Amino acid sequence: MGRPRFMRPKGEDGKSTPNLFVANCGPAVGISYASIASVFSTFGEVKEVNAADESGARVIISYSEASSAEAALKAMDGRPCPDLGGRSLHIRFSIAQPSCLGPTHDLIPVSLMASELNIPGLYLLHDFVSVEEEKELLAAVDDRRWINLSKRRVQHYGYEFCYETRNVNTKQYLGELPSFVSPILERIPLFKNVDSSAGLTLDQLTVNEYPLGVGLSPHIDTHSAFDGLIFSLSLAGPCIMEFRRYSEEAGLLEALSTTDIEMERSGQCSDFLRKAIYLPPRSMLLLSGEARYAWQHYIPHHKIDLVKESVIRRGARRVSFTLRRVRRGPCQCEYPQYCDSQRS
Repeated sequence: MGRPRFMRPKGEDGKSTPNLFVANCGPAVGISYASIASVFSTFGEVKEVNAADESGARVIISYSEASSAEAALKAMDGRPCPDLGGRSLHIRFSIAQPSCLGPTHDLIPVSLMASELNIPGLYLLHDFVSVEEEKELLAAVDDRRWINLSKRRVQHYGYEFCYETRNVNTKQYLGELPSFVSPILERIPLFKNVDSSAGLTLDQLTVNEYPLGVGLSPHIDTHSAFDGLIFSLSLAGPCIMEFRRYSEEAGLLEALSTTDIEMERSGQCSDFLRKAIYLPPRSMLLLSGEARYAWQHYIPHHKIDLVKESVIRRGARRVSFTLRRVRRGPCQCEYPQYCDSQRS
């Protein structure tokens, strides 16, 4: 079920709890969780220190006893702390977050390698293209027409993806993929688990440009639209990508299996596994098998990501090249419960 989550209380009722909300403190300002725990343990047993939000500059400190939290607040609120870089801390008691406040925003461990996530069919290759090739790819798309969506810009090649129907029209062929992606296609065999001919059959490219702080809602690329391999090249800026798999008992997957459409019930209380990976610029991600068909992928709407207690600031833009093959027959995957073509 994950760890308990806490929040800053609304109002200033002064009710004491064993948990403190501490602002101006955390990895984003150069203070590790271990240092925070060491300083605050002066006032009693610290059970844990967690991020309060995605900023990296606010934490929740949980004591075993409320009296320890009271003593820490009285001694440290509004005063410079020499052992924490001389920063003045802003402290309030923290209350338990209700279980049904919508999507959870607590942080989860972020892996650097796909193998650490143990999601079958998920692969990540770093430095798939060089710095110079990255510049050339960005220049190539910036020289072409962008389509403006509500929060980002896109380009489509081969076939256009229709966001209203969440599918492609195979009768509206836009032509061969542009020559600037040829070097990418030639390197597809670098993924050892992919047949060497796979790169020749990819026929749809979507280029997305995400401004600073803009992510992607949880989704599974439509089964009926695309075959089983999805490649995504990250350029210009870093991000983390989260993966979610809902329990079948929760019954949450009657919601649409979709590309770029937020899951219908993602704002409700839910039971799902969560895992996350860091995608540096120039890395190529492959979704296949279970990772492609059964796990939602999601880019949180953050300006700052915390990766192993390091603060990673996103760039002014992130551009992704997503390469797929348009499906021309019924989906026969092993995950019909997640398949849009299996629902009436």
